[in-house]
Amino acid sequence: MSTPFHHVFLPATQPGRPALLLLHGTGADEHDLIDLGRALAPGAALLSPRGRVSENGANRWFRRLREGVFDVDDVIARTHELADFVTDAAAERGIAHQDLVAVGFSNGANIAAATLLLRPGLLAGAVLLAAAAPLQGREPDQVDLTGTRVFLGAGRADTVTPIDQARLLADQLGARGADVRMAEHPGGHALPAPVLAAARDWLDTSGLGGQNPERGRAG
Repeated sequence: MSTPFHHVFLPATQPGRPALLLLHGTGADEHDLIDLGRALAPGAALLSPRGRVSENGANRWFRRLREGVFDVDDVIARTHELADFVTDAAAERGIAHQDLVAVGFSNGANIAAATLLLRPGLLAGAVLLAAAAPLQGREPDQVDLTGTRVFLGAGRADTVTPIDQARLLADQLGARGADVRMAEHPGGHALPAPVLAAARDWLDTSGLGGQNPERGRAG
């Protein structure tokens, strides 16, 4: 049995929608992205856990050595811990992996990206907002992400997550077979309205939510 996380679960109210795994940014909690989930996929089931790492009282998903420098060993361990919880929670609530899409902002987007790279097959896709390549200095394994769909929103003026990190992540995912859409904007570490609208349109037309064919496997 996986380690439990504090979380919120809201069941679906409309059929044929993907189930969203909501992963908050640093200092937020399991309630932070509920409105974003509703805006991206009205009527979808929402599973929103709280990060279990505390950095000076701020909730996070994994430790960092200093701003911008991740504890990669902790990234790996915490990713598997989260993935085990999500696996159990999805099974308990009857959510198929081909319907499960992560939505993460900043630190939450980073662990969502790590989940794609370290636990292929758990997620059908992801909306990654202000994300960095999570395995800093390490080349991810050559897993098969064929059929996995990813939307990346990134700001060219982001000083927290530099744009080259988002571009590196896009390259890493694409090189492993993921279908990646990159949406760059001129702003910083935020979610501008045009990017939100683009993410919603992408999700509506991505085929996710019971229509996505079976995806990749570990290589």
